[in-house]
Amino acid sequence: MAPYDRRTGGSPRPLKAGDTWWYAAVAGEAADSFSTRVRARTRRACLGAVLLLTLVYAGLVLTATGRRWSDAAVTGRRADTRVAELVRDHPSLAGAATLSLVLACLVLAGTGLVRRRYALTGAAAGTVAVSLALAGLLQRYAPRPPADGTAGALAPSGFPSVPATLAFGIAFALTVLVPRRSRGLVVGAATLWAVALGAYSVAAGDHRPGDVISAALLALAVQCGLIALLARRGRVRPGTRRGTTLRGLPATLPLALLAAGGLVAGFLLLGDTLGLPATAPYDPGELRLAHRCGQALAAGVGAAAGLVLLALVRHVDLDGGPASYRLGGPFVEDSGAPEQGELVGPFTENRDHEIS
Repeated sequence: MAPYDRRTGGSPRPLKAGDTWWYAAVAGEAADSFSTRVRARTRRACLGAVLLLTLVYAGLVLTATGRRWSDAAVTGRRADTRVAELVRDHPSLAGAATLSLVLACLVLAGTGLVRRRYALTGAAAGTVAVSLALAGLLQRYAPRPPADGTAGALAPSGFPSVPATLAFGIAFALTVLVPRRSRGLVVGAATLWAVALGAYSVAAGDHRPGDVISAALLALAVQCGLIALLARRGRVRPGTRRGTTLRGLPATLPLALLAAGGLVAGFLLLGDTLGLPATAPYDPGELRLAHRCGQALAAGVGAAAGLVLLALVRHVDLDGGPASYRLGGPFVEDSGAPEQGELVGPFTENRDHEIS
């Protein structure tokens, strides 16, 4: 809500220092306020995640090379003996993955209810529901070329993966529910769990690497949209800058190593696996390499998405009310400040008074 100047024909003029108190009192936030900055950067992150999601869809779904690489990554799980033996020797992993999703839903709801953050609990559950709804719509209505059957695809089209969307959605939704001092540790650990769940779905042949990558980007976009909405409503405030980094290091450090290692290894292997022949049979070594490349990229993108979200809210307190605004500007200055340090004016008699 920018003030207007009649001398310029009603066109908006830039906010000045003297407009700060008026803007805070009338519009709900000050020019260049903390909530404005949080809203701007989370909105940009949301748009960036949507753009990356579009690029992944265009590259891995709409192009023949991307579809051939994705199918090779799924088929290559059989050529990778260690992965094949793990899935074969531990059939209970499928049930454990499903059970962990159910328990994660309960943890998400229980965390908000125990902390009596009922509105934020509903908002967090809403982001998970919106992510799942968008994933279902994309699976059902996003155009896909007809399968040619040349790559021997073992998994049906599942862009993005619904289980991975649920896992990343829960992990990222914890951002608005857990206390800020524990946010890095809890969200980092939950993101590692979501990455592991996505890796298992690729190893089991249920989804392609691109399905897991798109699930992480979709959950990130929806969560950034929620935080931008909270900032728009003035529900964020600055947090302390001490004592949070070291507390979350046991989870964020492995997450950072996984993001860096996964992305670097994935892109290095990608150049060697995109040159697959157009028709079968394929070399088992190339299929195994494609599977490992897909696993590395999916893990790297998922871990990087969690780190980006934690970086966006590093100094943001989502627990309390809006940030307070210190009364200032020419209205107070013109009211006079006696030598005793007391302000005389219609709004305040105390220099430390704040408008909340």
